[in-house]
Amino acid sequence: MSEDIQKVYDRLVQLELEVKNLREGYVIVNTRYTDSLAVLKELTNQATVAAKRASIAATKSKDAAARAAIAAKEAAVHAVVEAAEAAADAAAQAAEAAAEAAAAAAAAASAAATAAAHQAEELAKKLSAEAAESSRIAVEAAAEAVKLANEANQSARGANKQS
Repeated sequence: MSEDIQKVYDRLVQLELEVKNLREGYVIVNTRYTDSLAVLKELTNQATVAAKRASIAATKSKDAAARAAIAAKEAAVHAVVEAAEAAADAAAQAAEAAAEAAAAAAAAASAAATAAAHQAEELAKKLSAEAAESSRIAVEAAAEAVKLANEANQSARGANKQS
């Protein structure tokens, strides 16, 4: 009987050691998970900020395209062909900048959405939604900038025909 008790005792010691190892493993995994979650939160936040800034850049590029389009129209009215062409070029470059900003906003929104998909937290979902909205604004600004650049180009062509 003493041998049987010793075997049970040895097995108990082994099980106790396994439980201890499992607890230590759990602590390590939990720590890594917590760290990863913190990194994802930070990445989500940074991606949202990037999307918002890209949206602002696209909006400013659209405004620059609008001003350049106005300048091209004014130059065309006064038959200043070179100024009209320069303004049309500026509008086209502003439209290109708006398109690039929109692409950056879309990429940032995608990164935020990816990070949010790996988190089950409301903050990540909210930030992802904000990034997506910034991307939408940037795309609308880019489209408007392209339209304005086309108008500026038409004005420049009109000035060329008049001279």
